[in-house]
Amino acid sequence: MRTAIVNIGAILTGDLTAPTASGDAILMDGGLIASVGTVSDRDLQSCDVVIDAAGAIVAPGLIDSHVHITFGDYTPRQRTVGFLESYVHGGTTTAITASEVHTPGRPKDPEGVKALAIAALKCFQDFRPGGMRVHAGSVILEPGLSEGDFAELRAKGVWLAKAGFGAFDDPIEYAPYVQMANRHGMVTTMHTGGSSIPGSSGIWAEHVLAANPTVSFHVNGGPVAIPDEDFPRLVGESDVAMQVCTAGNLRTTLLVADLLAEAGRLDRLLIATDTPTGSGIMPLGMLYTMTHLCSLCGMAPEIAVAAAAGNNARVYGLNSGILEAGRDADVIVLDACAGGSKNDARSAISNGDIPAVAAVVTAGVPRFVGRSRNTPAPIKAVKVAESRVVQDFSG
Repeated sequence: MRTAIVNIGAILTGDLTAPTASGDAILMDGGLIASVGTVSDRDLQSCDVVIDAAGAIVAPGLIDSHVHITFGDYTPRQRTVGFLESYVHGGTTTAITASEVHTPGRPKDPEGVKALAIAALKCFQDFRPGGMRVHAGSVILEPGLSEGDFAELRAKGVWLAKAGFGAFDDPIEYAPYVQMANRHGMVTTMHTGGSSIPGSSGIWAEHVLAANPTVSFHVNGGPVAIPDEDFPRLVGESDVAMQVCTAGNLRTTLLVADLLAEAGRLDRLLIATDTPTGSGIMPLGMLYTMTHLCSLCGMAPEIAVAAAAGNNARVYGLNSGILEAGRDADVIVLDACAGGSKNDARSAISNGDIPAVAAVVTAGVPRFVGRSRNTPAPIKAVKVAESRVVQDFSG
């Protein structure tokens, strides 16, 4: 499918090094972005769908790097069906598993945790709820896993490993397992903070520093945060990516952002939700954390977009998250909500208001255009200007 978005008010790229781009149009072809900034009349005439942004802003689809999936679009933690498809209506176009730890009766032996990760990976390879990309299958680190096990997992496509819910007496014992996974080219993630489920234990800075994972999961608390004195250690003594989550401690979210900004390392800041959990289901969670950082920390909206999209893409090695030619065509259209005090999405976000999600495109295919069912309507009349396919793309 060839899809274009025209009459764009501003382009937020998701790239921390170049967070905005000039121009007013984006062309997508065959699931990838073909051009950003301008689209020729000839290209427009060959498009299957042309979306009129009516002066609203565009951004890359948001990447939630901490989602507790199980199998299918279902969460046993909240007994809800369709939550992932609902997250698409919150502007989230990619979900990355935080391990399938909430699967009922999950196995805890080496063969079982390998089988769970492989099954989850394969179940989501061709399943895209609401058009969302889901990266599933994170092996939960348990005692007894060996170098051979990690080699087998990598050979079968598993590329994520999670520390935090294994049967270890002391969290320091995760270190050699994280390092084994690192050696096999996996993206390693580590629960950070107090215990979140029965049987797990608190993991603080000393444990994260010893293990040296790729990502310190919900470093602001999931939901309970580490001591304040641990945050400067993680910032200054490591290069670990520091993920802040909506379902965590808001005060320490702001603390992490300030510390990374002072260190000139906002490239290490990742936004996620850590849902569904006991905190619930949050289709607008990514947008809420972005508005918190902008309204309470003074962060520019385009930098918050980078933390919610491009930074996650870079750390996890994804082709989405940044608006540039050759990237996956996952694009969202945002505007200020009707009836609010602001007239554009960036001003609304800086004011602490949730923006209206006016359209979502994934893999170059419009999933809805006009308004999200999870946000108020946009001020601007975002619409399908031309369509050569038999679908109205309403939300």
